[in-house]
Amino acid sequence: MQGLGRRASFAFACVAMALVFSGCTNPRTPAPVEDRGAAGRPPAASSAQAGAPGMPVPPITVDANGKPLPGIENYGKPGYYAVRPGDTIMRIGLETGQNWRDIVKWNNLENANLIEVGQVLRVVPPAGAAPPTPGTPAVAVAGAPSAAGSATPGVATTTGAAGAAVAGAPPSSAATNTTPAKPTPPVASTGDDDLGWIWPAQGQLIAGFDDVKNKGLDISGRAGDAVLAAADGRVVYAGAGLRGYGNLIILKHNNTYLTAYAHNQALLVKEDQSVQKGQKIAEMGNSDADRVKLHFEIRRQGKPVDPARYLPSR
Repeated sequence: MQGLGRRASFAFACVAMALVFSGCTNPRTPAPVEDRGAAGRPPAASSAQAGAPGMPVPPITVDANGKPLPGIENYGKPGYYAVRPGDTIMRIGLETGQNWRDIVKWNNLENANLIEVGQVLRVVPPAGAAPPTPGTPAVAVAGAPSAAGSATPGVATTTGAAGAAVAGAPPSSAATNTTPAKPTPPVASTGDDDLGWIWPAQGQLIAGFDDVKNKGLDISGRAGDAVLAAADGRVVYAGAGLRGYGNLIILKHNNTYLTAYAHNQALLVKEDQSVQKGQKIAEMGNSDADRVKLHFEIRRQGKPVDPARYLPSR
């Protein structure tokens, strides 16, 4: 019994000594871990910096091979346009109020179907050049965009980083507000504004102008109803190359105004053809639309404006 007591006392003493020594030593800390990937990364921006409103998105400046994009030195300058995802030469012409053929000529494009996201294009006449007019015949261009061959010919391709969201989207078929827009005051007729506009179709107004949802007026009708030129002008586009517009005609009336006539069943005029106010240029249809209708736009220097301010009351 005495031997067992001595062994128990000895074990107890060992445990006590171990506890004493562990209390005197420093606590263990894990070994440092080196993040080799962090050395080459810039410091992360704070959430306030990353989401600060009004901060411009840096433009795409080089293609996938690191080569500077055409015209990038003109980025941000007046009279120039940076190509965005989904753009075509025809859409750029519509957005800027210019004939797409003139844009091709001003930028010496060999193939109008090949434009790149981030590329910067001149969209005003070069200094010293005579401004384009509706009566000036367009110069034939090699590689001009084909209208009927594809729904979206010559769409801009992204060769660098992801670009900004597409602006100037086509009119939404969902924008079918059956309540006509409230009457708006007419625009004073002076200079280029004095065109003597007329209504392009005789149907009922089924959707008014809306800056966000509908860039023009929607007019109902039956398939085959006449679509008329709203003023004298020249056809700068006739085809189906702008997604969301179906069979489309664009007329240029002067250096300020364009009109667009969308969703037609048949097109009765050709590009570069002069037309007179009231001339039948198309037949109403439902191409790329949810019903038979005419979508009609007036664009002043490329910007959509409310046609109700220009058309006579009826």
